[in-house]
Amino acid sequence: MKTPLTMWEYAELNGVSRRDFLKFAGWIAAAAGLEASAIGKVVHAMDTKPRLPVVWFHGQECTCCSESFIRSSHPIVSDIVLDKISLDYTETLMAAAGHQAEEALHATMKKYKGEYLMLMEGSVPLEEGGVYCCIGGRTMLDIVKEAAADAKAVIAWGSCASNGCIQAARPNPTGATPIHKVISGKPIINVPGCPPIAEVMAGTIVHLLAFDRIPQLDGLGRPRAFYSRRVHDTCYRRPNYDAGLFVESFDDENARRGYCLYKMGCRGPMTYNACGTTRWNNGVSFPIQSGHGCIGCSEADFWDNGPFYQRLASFPGFGIESTADTIGVALGVGTAAGIAAHAISTNIRKRKIIQAEIQSSKEQDASEQ
Repeated sequence: MKTPLTMWEYAELNGVSRRDFLKFAGWIAAAAGLEASAIGKVVHAMDTKPRLPVVWFHGQECTCCSESFIRSSHPIVSDIVLDKISLDYTETLMAAAGHQAEEALHATMKKYKGEYLMLMEGSVPLEEGGVYCCIGGRTMLDIVKEAAADAKAVIAWGSCASNGCIQAARPNPTGATPIHKVISGKPIINVPGCPPIAEVMAGTIVHLLAFDRIPQLDGLGRPRAFYSRRVHDTCYRRPNYDAGLFVESFDDENARRGYCLYKMGCRGPMTYNACGTTRWNNGVSFPIQSGHGCIGCSEADFWDNGPFYQRLASFPGFGIESTADTIGVALGVGTAAGIAAHAISTNIRKRKIIQAEIQSSKEQDASEQ
């Protein structure tokens, strides 16, 4: 039987130079938060391992995750679907249709049982028996459960698959449900965003390819390398927030000066994503850089978290010490209470010091007289 091509061999056949290949390995390792010594492991894995068989499903969604992935400005990331993974089934990109497509899906699951990677884009509807999303006469719920049974791991692309997104917004008539609530017993990686950043998607796959294990995840199943810090903490407008310089209206002078968009409803203080460090359009910009506040698209229920242009009543903490595992409204309230208590105790302590100094001065004056 013919030996499958390794990732490097396939990339070479597609015109990728060794130099560009090594640059990509270093770049993706850095993007994934790996230390310099791990670059060699990434290169070795791509040199020796065959491409990972992949089945990619589309539930209730707009296909923006696929669009983000294949339209990355990075020359290798934009081709990673074809060069680094063996995309054996996807309703969006495959040439086959009908019975041929179904045959390709089941042939892959049978041949690579326990080895293939399942990628899920979109939510799974549960209402009315799941009739709101059917393929080949079968509900999406049946399809994903069958595919997940023998998958090596499952990656939920985008907020639709990770937390339900817009389809799950109130009143959620289709019963849109994230993949982790319908599948159990399998490693599941959530890569939220509407859409997620292409390089974040690539970094997640490359980690699986290189180390044969899922990356370190936070309490919500997201790769820590990309979702450990808030947009607020890495935003270039943060110094303006700290200085109390805010945009009051989208057409005011403060907006032209690039002040903080917090008062315009920016969700950066409660959103964990890599937008501020791994920017869009070849690193040129991200939403806040275009003058629009973050809408928190990588957070659960962002569509129902109040009007996008209304100032947040509170947000979790000040600084970078908050984590995705502890985020919540209660934390914001607790932080405000803590700050108030700290201010009161500080004032009491200062008052005591001042009174002690006054008393000491009086005693000193009395002794001199």
